[in-house]
Amino acid sequence: MAGRFEIHRVGDESYRLRLTDADGNIVAVSPTFPSLTMLRDGIKAVRENAATGIVVDLRRQA
Repeated sequence: MAGRFEIHRVGDESYRLRLTDADGNIVAVSPTFPSLTMLRDGIKAVRENAATGIVVDLRRQA
């Protein structure tokens, strides 16, 4: 089973997205979105960028 995007209501008119892995562990939590349209755009952006994103290691080099 693949991970999933979970949509949660925050207050009366805001939404938050949680990305979970196949075991239900939370992988990422989004900022609050003021509308479902903006949340759906956020999901689309994650889907498009995650597969092609590069890893940048920002730890201090010793």
